[in-house]
Amino acid sequence: MTKPTQPTVKSAMRTLDIIEYVVGNPSGVAAQDIAAALQIPVSSLSYLLATLCERTYLRREGRQYLAGAGLERLRMPASAMSIEDRIAPHVRALRRSLNETTSFFTLTEWEIEARVTETAEQALRYSVSVGARAPLHCMAAGKAMLSSLSDGALTRYFAESFRPLFTPRTLTDEAMLRDQIAAVRDTGFAFTDEEYTLGVCGIARVVQVDGVAAGALAVALPKLRYTPEARAQIMDRLAAACAAIEAGG
Repeated sequence: MTKPTQPTVKSAMRTLDIIEYVVGNPSGVAAQDIAAALQIPVSSLSYLLATLCERTYLRREGRQYLAGAGLERLRMPASAMSIEDRIAPHVRALRRSLNETTSFFTLTEWEIEARVTETAEQALRYSVSVGARAPLHCMAAGKAMLSSLSDGALTRYFAESFRPLFTPRTLTDEAMLRDQIAAVRDTGFAFTDEEYTLGVCGIARVVQVDGVAAGALAVALPKLRYTPEARAQIMDRLAAACAAIEAGG
């Protein structure tokens, strides 16, 4: 008796067909030729090609589509990837599962810098631009990174940093911040409640790469959605994402 075949997802099959066809034409191929060869409607093909180019699996030169850097990246071991390439899939997955803005920040002097970010697809949302910087004392990711510093580096931070007041809830006092940093070290999670932007809360966790604190994953959301249930879910997902990254996933 013939074993029934498993159902396939049409869009996934089309995506793979497009990639394989373009790779099989290393000098480049035009969209209309792809459509004719694979019998894909132009309307569907345009969307798939745009998505593949956005994710760098394909690239466009004039009217020609060629294999992109993303395909080569799939073959790389995690250790050979840039920090952005290694973290980006986890940032995207967190954003999709939570539908809240998710970002990865690294330490730059006494600031954090957004290296990867995905914005929530909700009408009311907080957005972060790649390359944007913010002080450490008022951001969840900043407090997470402060918790990763040695005691000596932390003392230097308090001696050298300028900690402006952004909202009435911004904490600038050294003793209060040290208490929060101690709590982050105990629990693994950093929190902010309208300390950088009114109406916005954040949760973050340090990401260890090869045993070193490489940055922090953070989720930012409007306070009206910051319920105990949302907080618990975000913490669970952040912990799972960091564990996957630290395991080399």
